[in-house]
Amino acid sequence: MQGPRPVVLSGPSGAGKSTLLKKLFKDYENIFGFSVSHTTRQPRPGEVNGKDYHFVTREEMQKEIDAGEFIEHAEFSGNMYGTSKGAVQAVQAQNQICVLDIDIQGVKNIKRTDLNPIYISVQPPSIDILEKRLRDRKTETEESLLKRLTAARVDLELSKEPGLFDLVIINDDLEEAYSELKEILLEEIKKTEESRKS
Repeated sequence: MQGPRPVVLSGPSGAGKSTLLKKLFKDYENIFGFSVSHTTRQPRPGEVNGKDYHFVTREEMQKEIDAGEFIEHAEFSGNMYGTSKGAVQAVQAQNQICVLDIDIQGVKNIKRTDLNPIYISVQPPSIDILEKRLRDRKTETEESLLKRLTAARVDLELSKEPGLFDLVIINDDLEEAYSELKEILLEEIKKTEESRKS
């Protein structure tokens, strides 16, 4: 694939990926772009097809997966989610660094493709701190909170696999975590800015 190297960001819910990405998108306006994932779930109020997700039927999605059009896909609570090659290419065509926010299973799937992204894992300092962050959000039921914590434990265990990530950021201090993130992306950011001038 042509264009700047994509960035794969992984890590449990509550580790601070969204916060770090917001800072990055704000500081480097138009340098980064999100690939829009496909899903078979119904749109939630306010969600826009093609912006939040590509909302498709299970049949449509399965057909494209079978045709090899997906970089990664997974099933959560009865719905399919995935990243198509086209979604990443659409971002690269804008001469933007494509950001993929993907779970650990997706990371392993992407390792088997020719995408060649920069792999970054964002992790909490500890499970206890993660639990506190999730509780402070007040967006979870006790049941969904426990599910997230269990998933986080598995995620953190699996992410220890040698060579899986180019960088592991322990998000203890936001500014420090952000400067680590910027540092690993600096080369791609410069390349992208340069190629825009030419």
